[in-house]
Amino acid sequence: MTTPSAMPAVRQGATRDDGVDPIAIVKNVTALVRSTGLYPAGHTVVQQALQALDETLRPALDSDGTLRLDVIGGDVHLDGRAYRQESMAHPQAVVDFTSLGLDSLHVERGVTRDELAAMAAVLAGRDAGSAEPIAPMLDARGVRHVSVGRLIPLDTRWRTPEWPDRPQGPLDPDYAESLRMAEEAIGGFAEGRAPGARAVRDLLQLLVAKVAHSQAALGQILAVKQYENHTYCHSVNVAILSLLLARHAGLSETSVAAVVEGALLHDVGKTRVPVSIIKKPAALSKRERRIIERHPVIGAAMLASVAGLGPLTPTIALEHHRYWNGSGGYPEVGAHPPHLLSQIVMIADVYEAATGARSYRPPVLPEQACLILAKLAGERLNPHLVRAFLNAVTFFPIGSLVRTTLDEVGIVVRTTPGDPLHPVITTVHEGNPSLAPGLEIDTSRRDATGAYLRHIAETLRPSTPTAISPAA
Repeated sequence: MTTPSAMPAVRQGATRDDGVDPIAIVKNVTALVRSTGLYPAGHTVVQQALQALDETLRPALDSDGTLRLDVIGGDVHLDGRAYRQESMAHPQAVVDFTSLGLDSLHVERGVTRDELAAMAAVLAGRDAGSAEPIAPMLDARGVRHVSVGRLIPLDTRWRTPEWPDRPQGPLDPDYAESLRMAEEAIGGFAEGRAPGARAVRDLLQLLVAKVAHSQAALGQILAVKQYENHTYCHSVNVAILSLLLARHAGLSETSVAAVVEGALLHDVGKTRVPVSIIKKPAALSKRERRIIERHPVIGAAMLASVAGLGPLTPTIALEHHRYWNGSGGYPEVGAHPPHLLSQIVMIADVYEAATGARSYRPPVLPEQACLILAKLAGERLNPHLVRAFLNAVTFFPIGSLVRTTLDEVGIVVRTTPGDPLHPVITTVHEGNPSLAPGLEIDTSRRDATGAYLRHIAETLRPSTPTAISPAA
């Protein structure tokens, strides 16, 4: 089945001129399938549901001879017309309909109640996530005037930008080595051979002792990342961001080491998720969403079987998508709040994912990622930890490419204590060609009256990877 080629008109009323109510059809189909699955054939509840569906279909079939109902993007369409307002008013009805494993119901004049009952029996006895075609099942039961199925979206991947799978250009040597070690360790999970605890400890030591103290590495982690990597690069970046937050929050070095290890391995469960789902350039289906939302449970089970890891490492993997107060997120493990270290990793995970490229969107700028965190604070994220994270990374993180009000373009190399909006930058060639590259400018400097000489006017999106050298 295909969607209408033209943008459908939006109807204002709940019914068509002939009295056909698309939302009633959606509800009655769901009611019939569910009652068929619960009660034996011929039961009064099933017969009532069958009669209700038949009566809602008849006006359209008597008038036009056919009825085409499709759910496209959450909106119910009847014979090519979208009933958007009605769909928004009855979202659960639409969700219940699509949860049956179908997006489309096409009915032709001549349909009998026996055919509608047979259709309901097929849908009630079938796994909604199954890829097995429905048409042969209907045909085997003598259903000739009804067809149901999934809508297959057009393949638009040719328009999706192809992002590199790792950072391009020169990297801080210790950061580059940590990426290599992480790729080897997490690649082991993907191949079914978990790395030894010693390999994890060696990587942990490198991150804590060297990478976290490198301004160049921090710049490359905090800034916009023009690459897409859901495993080892992402994991290393989340580990360093979690380390920064944990130290800024005043945690002990023992807790810092525990959160870094947990952050480094928080997403190993994704090695069991098909790449086609992880890198899908469009919205996930319900079935795909269920698959990807299992990765915390899978990851926790994988880590629990690795000897020598910290006791909280599986916990962090399990909880890093749970809301900070236990009110939501996944997986559903009760209403208790996640561990503090899991809350830290979740904040780092959100920031790193936002500033990294994805197959379905470009990376966002650092200050936009900070705004995302601020909006989620109190709802999904611990507001106190979000505040600490924003104070740790500043509004213009190290590595950001910025333009000043004097048209100077440079890379943020240091933050100014007590004045996060006026960092120290090192100029680059972009913007003002007459400005010597590598010139250090302290944007917090003021004139004799106390006024700032310049401000940061905007953050720029780098067109090419920029090597960042540590400040002298």
